Amino acid sequence: MQIKLLVEGGSMKPGPALSQKLGPAGININEVISQINEATKEFNGMKVPVELEVDMGSKTFEIQVFSPPVSELLKKEIGVAKASGLQDKSKAGNISIEQAIKVAKAKMGNLLCNNLTTALKTVVGSCTSLGILVESKSPVKVGEEIDEGLYDKQIEEEITETPEEKKKELDAFFAELKEAQDKQLKLEQKDEEAKKETAVVEEVKK
Repeated sequence: MQIKLLVEGGSMKPGPALSQKLGPAGININEVISQINEATKEFNGMKVPVELEVDMGSKTFEIQVFSPPVSELLKKEIGVAKASGLQDKSKAGNISIEQAIKVAKAKMGNLLCNNLTTALKTVVGSCTSLGILVESKSPVKVGEEIDEGLYDKQIEEEITETPEEKKKELDAFFAELKEAQDKQLKLEQKDEEAKKETAVVEEVKK
């Protein structure tokens, strides 16, 4: 019997779904959870796909851990648990092309891509839906620059470490952007509240 799970890396907890499947088989659920947590501890804080192969006859099991989804790896790179839900108005982070290459290398086997450039473009494309900038630019623009060969050196040499000076520049750019975003969101919230108050007053007047 094969069971597919998506667990919190290193901190899976007992749940009814797993109990219903393993309980009747006489498998020690706590032992399963303990081994899964041990196998996924390096992915702490991320959602991790796990496959559990259970032998009903011998009551034994094997665990196969897969690398987390691209979205989880990108969120780890920017240090957030949740990406932006307002991609157009609010950006969640700003990564370097080297960080994007790092994620592409980690996921290449699962992305059905025949080379690192294609895998990188897939990762950069995922940044759009997560509200993540790449090289302080929109992921769409960076995708075009990849096609133009702007990052051929980094791709060919599979560079995954961001130079410290560059990292500071990216962080400074995002800090300034975030401050502006937060101010804009507060203004919009105040405007929305004012509209609601006006609507209430108008309703009372009727």
